Amino acid sequence: MGNHSMVSEFILLGLSANPQTQALLFVLFLVIYLLTLMGNLVMLLVIRTDSHLHTPMYFFLGQLSFLDLCHSSVTTPKMLENLLSQSKTIFVESCLAQAFFVFATGGTEACLLAVMAYDRYVAVSSPLLYGQLMSNQLCVRLVWGSWSLAFIDALINILPAVNLDFCEGQTIPHFSCELSSLFPLSCSDTSANFMLLLGSSVLHFFGTFILIFFSYTRIVSTILSISSTSGRSKAFSTCSSHLTTVILFYGSGFISYLLPASGSFLEMIFPLQYSVITPMLNPLIYSLQNKEVKAAMRRMLRKYVHSFT
Repeated sequence: MGNHSMVSEFILLGLSANPQTQALLFVLFLVIYLLTLMGNLVMLLVIRTDSHLHTPMYFFLGQLSFLDLCHSSVTTPKMLENLLSQSKTIFVESCLAQAFFVFATGGTEACLLAVMAYDRYVAVSSPLLYGQLMSNQLCVRLVWGSWSLAFIDALINILPAVNLDFCEGQTIPHFSCELSSLFPLSCSDTSANFMLLLGSSVLHFFGTFILIFFSYTRIVSTILSISSTSGRSKAFSTCSSHLTTVILFYGSGFISYLLPASGSFLEMIFPLQYSVITPMLNPLIYSLQNKEVKAAMRRMLRKYVHSFT
């Protein structure tokens, strides 16, 4: 990077320039980050230790919790550091690394949500064959495929960005580094980089969204064909938590990338939603709306209380 870049650091402007507001934001996001860590670690522990949750659905949920830990940890610690710092600088190499992992973890989550939608479709449409169709080997391959596809996509986008000359400015009007925010700082021709990013985003994120949409189209069709009201209610309840997570993730992501660049605070609200808030909410969504998870948590609490007493 030293041979290509005329600057060694960028300045992340962050969420506010007011010291008092920064102190309040630091406390707020520190609490959110700690809740994110605690909630997702508890979810991982419950799924790992309770044999009743050793099914494909909860295997994917455990992967989602691990991914939320990774996705949140890519941006939140640096954001917390900058809220307390006067300089708010980040090395160019660190910024590119952060942009890579934001892209990779976000892409993996998009793929994983599509995999979970397919899992819910199989569970609703073929409940008797669910265990055979969603075998352990297939589940592991789907998860590895999600991670691999997202990391390859991130590499394809980040490697050309490494060769850009950053010499026109050092200020990023954001709380984290994303590829789209780095292109205006370059004095190189970024049209090819922008088209590559646009193409991969359309194929990756819109592609996975279309897969989720068609999965839920089939799920709704199957639920409507169930004669009993209780059967329809039970079938829908198995999908409600996942559908809520999909709406939060894709809703904030689409709005964030469709908003015109204006440098306003509104531009940072939706990235905060999918990178900081949603990873905290996912464990709550799945624990509050899922009777099996709540029952597993009660069993785990009784077990640990009994061991201490």
